[in-house]
Amino acid sequence: MRRFTEGFWGYAVALFVCVAAAALFLLVTPQSREEHIPKLDYSITVANFGHSVPYKVWAPTKDPAGWVPNSNRIAKGANGAQVLYLGYATAKRQHAMFVQSDEKPAADFANRMANSDKSVGTAQINGATWDKRFREDKNQRSLVLTRPDVTLVITGTADWPELTDLATALQPRS
Repeated sequence: MRRFTEGFWGYAVALFVCVAAAALFLLVTPQSREEHIPKLDYSITVANFGHSVPYKVWAPTKDPAGWVPNSNRIAKGANGAQVLYLGYATAKRQHAMFVQSDEKPAADFANRMANSDKSVGTAQINGATWDKRFREDKNQRSLVLTRPDVTLVITGTADWPELTDLATALQPRS
């Protein structure tokens, strides 16, 4: 028996047993082929943000159909301003993020969030004129709306119609 466990043949048999065990494990273990994007509720984050800022907070009244909210956070911006981030996987499985803050100067905040200061046009959404920006090297599109008290930015790899869907869903909350 000792000869069987020593040398090349012992190594070959041990390797075969390990490979067979791994293959068997992979065959009998159920594997999901379905996409799984974690869904995160942002309602508490939006409520907490509303308690920490002196203006009406904007948020979607309802998420666009097929969109999955998958990230949210409150962070500090320049000059101590609060910044709210809501991230999504869109219906076409692209990325979109809604960001808002009263950071000043508003143009610097918008430029940083959009990764661009170059306008490529405008879009009329819910009676407001949003600035459209595009950064080709990152395939990043952005919609920017600067209001007197807050700057809203919707940005990501999503196409213009999808970004517009999110902008359409936004409403100020009390």
